[in-house]
Amino acid sequence: MDESIPGKKTIAMVAHDSCKPDLVEWAEFNRGNLECHRLVATGTTGTILEYEVGLDVERLQSGPLGGDLQIGSRITEGFIDALVFFWDPLEPQPHDPDVKALLRIAVVWNIPVACNRASADFMISSPLMAAAYRRRVPEYGTDARRVLKAS
Repeated sequence: MDESIPGKKTIAMVAHDSCKPDLVEWAEFNRGNLECHRLVATGTTGTILEYEVGLDVERLQSGPLGGDLQIGSRITEGFIDALVFFWDPLEPQPHDPDVKALLRIAVVWNIPVACNRASADFMISSPLMAAAYRRRVPEYGTDARRVLKAS
C-alpha cells in the first residue's frame, strides 16, 4: 500500500547529548530548508533548536522520559515523514532499548532516517524533500493473516 506525503514534511529531530552541538551546526546551516517543514523533536533537542537556532519546533518529552517512544508512536500513526537522529553509537544510553525501538520502527514503516551529518545532508538536499512523495507502507496485517492461514 502507498501513502502520499506532501511537499511540506514533518521531520522528527533527536540528538544524544554528545551529538547536540553537531545537530545545532547542521540545523543552522540548513535553517532555510528546515523552515519549510514542520519540526518535532524530543524535549532538550527541541529546546536547543528553538532557542539557539530560532526554529519553530513542537517539543515532546525528553528522550529518556519517553520522547523517543512518542516519536515512534507518531511514525506508526503516519504523522512523521522523516527522522533525523544524531545518535552516539559509542556512548551507552540509559534508554538504549527506546533508541533501538525508534530506529526499528522507522525502518519498519519505511521512514527515511539520517543518523549522522552526512546522511542528514543527503536527506535534506534531496529534491524529494520538497516534493510530494508516495511512500510504500508495509501491510504487515495482511502478511500476518497469510502466515496464519498457511499454518
